[in-house]
Amino acid sequence: MKETVLKSAHEALGARLVPFGGWAMPVQYRPILDEAKTVRHEVGMFDLGHMGRVAVTGSDAEAFLQAVQTNDAAKIQPGRIRYALILDEDGRTQDDILVYREPDDSGFFVVVNASNTERDLEIMQRTASQFGDVNVTDLTPELGMVALQGPNSVEVMKQITDVDVDGMKYYGWDRGEVCGVRAAISRTGYTGEDGFEVYLPQAATPDLWNTLLEVGASQGLTACGLGSRDILRLEAGMALYGHEIDETTTPLDAGLDWAVKFTHDFTGREALERIRANGGPERELVGLKTDSKRVPRQGYTLWQGDDELGIVCSGGMSPTLSTNIATAYVKRGSVAIGDEIEFAIRDKREPATVAALPFYKRAK
Repeated sequence: MKETVLKSAHEALGARLVPFGGWAMPVQYRPILDEAKTVRHEVGMFDLGHMGRVAVTGSDAEAFLQAVQTNDAAKIQPGRIRYALILDEDGRTQDDILVYREPDDSGFFVVVNASNTERDLEIMQRTASQFGDVNVTDLTPELGMVALQGPNSVEVMKQITDVDVDGMKYYGWDRGEVCGVRAAISRTGYTGEDGFEVYLPQAATPDLWNTLLEVGASQGLTACGLGSRDILRLEAGMALYGHEIDETTTPLDAGLDWAVKFTHDFTGREALERIRANGGPERELVGLKTDSKRVPRQGYTLWQGDDELGIVCSGGMSPTLSTNIATAYVKRGSVAIGDEIEFAIRDKREPATVAALPFYKRAK
């Protein structure tokens, strides 16, 4: 089991560590719903050292990225970021990623999911061999990664960096000093709130963590675990690999076609074009709300009378909505928002209502 450089800091705060993507990660420090409320109303801090971090450089870097992922790398401006997916030849999702173009236009930086890092690197290295001048470098062992999420995150970040975080746009990034160390800061996150993700040398990460705990105290900052991050991303309608997306789903199934640009050739493009030409995907992703005390969990089947409609992807208690919520795949066109259906738990059924995604969208 891999460990991040912050493991001892988590233990000192009383975190409960669990296996996640091959890493020992903090799932919570306090009750998960309390941590989620902190992020929605103040600011939470997360260790994301398990995420994969990859540099892509060389004169063919842009052409390589056009081939290996779904978004249009040529349209990413320096200091900007785009969400994208890596697919196989059948259009099935191998991972969802973030592609950063360096602020000085010297190359790219890619962030991938922890559980898929090795596979993504293998795919990227194999694809890179088809290009002349491209270097794919795994920076995961070298860089730590810490996220600040919540409405007070800007005020906290301003105290520790010379980067203009006030002027930074969503899905923008820059390099500068953080706690006196060269680092990268992006205005990104996985909670539906405003926030930042910081990349810096592993050796400097514990000092950043402790400094943030100190300077952020007046803004209500507390450490938060992956449990609250999961319910926050679920409220915000953000896909999680292994749940809403995996090797059996396409971006068209998951409603992620906005991250697929057919203006360039990429692995899986022909398969997606065939699906579109044949009338589109057979299933669609929907939201569910339920007043039942039972939470719809991954793998539970959905029913409308005697008709089996689909299967639950993710579920949990929403502290923002004060009700249980879930995402699910259903046969396309089989339900509409507001329809009453049921989810099955063993030999019992519980009521649920089809809801629009996302469940939560922060006010601008």
